[in-house]
Amino acid sequence: MLSDLVPIFGIIFAVGLPLSIPIVYIALNYRKRKRLMELSHAERMAAIERGMEVPPLPLELIDGQSRRRRSSLLPGLVWFFIGLAMVAGSMSIGDELPVVFGLVPLGIGLAYLIYYGIEGRHVEARQLEQELRERAERNGRYSQQGPATL
Repeated sequence: MLSDLVPIFGIIFAVGLPLSIPIVYIALNYRKRKRLMELSHAERMAAIERGMEVPPLPLELIDGQSRRRRSSLLPGLVWFFIGLAMVAGSMSIGDELPVVFGLVPLGIGLAYLIYYGIEGRHVEARQLEQELRERAERNGRYSQQGPATL
């Protein structure tokens, strides 16, 4: 009887675990955004009480995405070294068929790295320049209002 339950539990875990990962991610992301919204609200209320200019609402709270710059260097290196490890591992075993499977991530990694070498640096430089410009505008706006009065 117990041996009949093992395959059933295996199927439940095989299906339930992958389906629970997105649910946990969504719940934790919601909690994080809710906490950030509460902190932003408290900051805005404190600014209103002190008679200061109300700080702008962060865009991360509105669209839920971070304003982190995207780069193709890191994924390129990850894919490249995964493919390299697969090729090296299959060559050390001596079987020729798995070498082909290692060439796929190796090619993806090379494509990312070639893109980063040709175009990615320019895109990254433009994103950094725009971010610095926005930060300077924001700091200039707050420095013009003067010290806070109590």
